[in-house]
Amino acid sequence: MPHPLLVSSDNKALPIWLANEKTWPGIAAKLPQNAQAFAKAQKFEAKAGSHCLLPDTDGNLLGVAFGLDGDDAKRIDPFLAGKLSSLLPDGTYRFETDAPDPALATLAWLLGSYSFNRYRKRSEKSVRLVVPKGVDAEEVSRIAEAVTTSRDLVNTPTSDLGPDGIEAAARKLAEKHGATFDSTIGDDLLKKNFPMIHAVGRASATAPRLIDITWGKKDAPRVTLIGKGVAFDTGGLDIKPASSMLMMRKDMGGSAAALALADMIMGAELPVRLRVLIPAVENSISANAFRPGDILQSRKGLTVEIGNTDAEGRLILGDALALADEDQPDLVVDFATLTGAARVALGPELPPFYTEDDALAAEIARYGEAVNDPVWRMPLWHSYQSQLDSKYADVNNTGGPMAGSVTAALFLSRFVSAAKAWVHFDIFAWNNSTKPGRPEGGEVQAARLMYALLKDRYGS
Repeated sequence: MPHPLLVSSDNKALPIWLANEKTWPGIAAKLPQNAQAFAKAQKFEAKAGSHCLLPDTDGNLLGVAFGLDGDDAKRIDPFLAGKLSSLLPDGTYRFETDAPDPALATLAWLLGSYSFNRYRKRSEKSVRLVVPKGVDAEEVSRIAEAVTTSRDLVNTPTSDLGPDGIEAAARKLAEKHGATFDSTIGDDLLKKNFPMIHAVGRASATAPRLIDITWGKKDAPRVTLIGKGVAFDTGGLDIKPASSMLMMRKDMGGSAAALALADMIMGAELPVRLRVLIPAVENSISANAFRPGDILQSRKGLTVEIGNTDAEGRLILGDALALADEDQPDLVVDFATLTGAARVALGPELPPFYTEDDALAAEIARYGEAVNDPVWRMPLWHSYQSQLDSKYADVNNTGGPMAGSVTAALFLSRFVSAAKAWVHFDIFAWNNSTKPGRPEGGEVQAARLMYALLKDRYGS
């Protein structure tokens, strides 16, 4: 069903003239004289992101002029029109002039209308858009729903979304699509050989767990998604400073991205054998918390020395990756808010990704640009493997003060050997400020691009 902010047609829909500084004079010349005069009085020049509400002769709204980036396609933000859904008064609108990418403009309209309303009532707006010609309203709506649902998860504080809350969200998604659901909880993790997930989460009042969803025909290509589900990260005994804990509700952003991608895949009924693995824990402090210097067993059989308890995400991912690898899947994709080093290198808007598969890397870069879900390839620089050396175990969970995102990815690579391809996304899962289609707060990164890639690869 199409999103409630989308309509198939409306004869009374108000026009939106999308323009840039070069095309605006020609568009303005065709408007009624009073609208031209009003735009001139407002000094509207169609600069990027600017808008002007144009009146008719009775003072009612005639339509809206909106500025794009420029006439160079590479400079145009495909999400820029998404700014309108939060700016315009209630009503139904249509794009009178073509958007550079109508599907992305429509998606941005929906994503830009998002707000997190669980704890505070906000005024409800109804700014609807007539679906542009050629845009698949069902498809865009499914993607928007998957993203906004997962944004809600990231924005929800741990008081209402602990490891059990992540499990509840995953179970709800599985039920929605008729998928098989399983969860291994607490000491059963030890019985089933997930020792690192257990070690990281055992100090919390809410038991750690490994969530396992399967969907699709058994003989279809195998795609496994893994999402880091750290509901809150104190840093453990290597405790974070208070300022660094303020946003740690988002440390489960990897699980939110994995669930969003799974929702898109199952909603589109892609012909794949999908598996979703989410190790869900809270990295807390108590008498039984794991310690710096501890040596943990792993599902893979590797022993891991703990150099820092705040490098916990890679530990739980290690056990999940080892499980995924046992199926020898065609593709393993993991999402994780793994390192601050990734933000230092590329900032919050451009997540790095890692893979040994050059063809896959090229596809990821291409689809990231095509769907406005940007990422950047970083190297699995094997010379840095030595930074993970341990005197007492097979590997240390920390890699020194430099190249932290790279060494974290190298650590994860130790747990993947049989999968035909593997890619790791080190995401931020948060918008520090509001931008078109991307309101401040929790965000889903890299899921849309992977959906586009998988849809083209496996879709009929």
